[in-house]
Amino acid sequence: MTGPFTGGQGQMPGLPTPPTGWPIGSYATYAEAQRAVDHLADNEFPVQDVTIVGVDLMLVERVLRRLTWARVLAGGAASGAWFGLFVGVLLSLFSEPGAGFLGPILVGLVTGVAFGLIFAAVGYASSGGRRDFASANQLVAGRYDVLCQPRNAEKARDLLARLSLGPSSS
Repeated sequence: MTGPFTGGQGQMPGLPTPPTGWPIGSYATYAEAQRAVDHLADNEFPVQDVTIVGVDLMLVERVLRRLTWARVLAGGAASGAWFGLFVGVLLSLFSEPGAGFLGPILVGLVTGVAFGLIFAAVGYASSGGRRDFASANQLVAGRYDVLCQPRNAEKARDLLARLSLGPSSS
């Protein structure tokens, strides 16, 4: 069924859809899969028929550093300072011409630092020591499959086979 909010196959536009196509290669890293697709593009292959699919997805959380009160407060002060500086500059731009330029900037900066310190302290204290580290999350795959629409899959496999043989086969 199609309607104003659905695509041609009953899908809403912009929603995630499963990939389609035949497998033409499987790679241990994204860089290798990207290199394969780049090789196809360099050989004037219609790459709009190709999809890179991450398989066996994992969420990896890399611990960056231990959090201390000093680091939390310094980060809060810095974050608040940037926001306060931004607000102060905006206030100074729209203040009366004779009122001075530096006053609103300093007020915004000091207020931003104060609020940044308060919010950082409240947030860190509310964690109760359950998360005393900073980290970064990354979504990674166990392998990367390259798929191609059936109409060009055989040609793509041939091109990727030549890539795997090395530069002497070109």
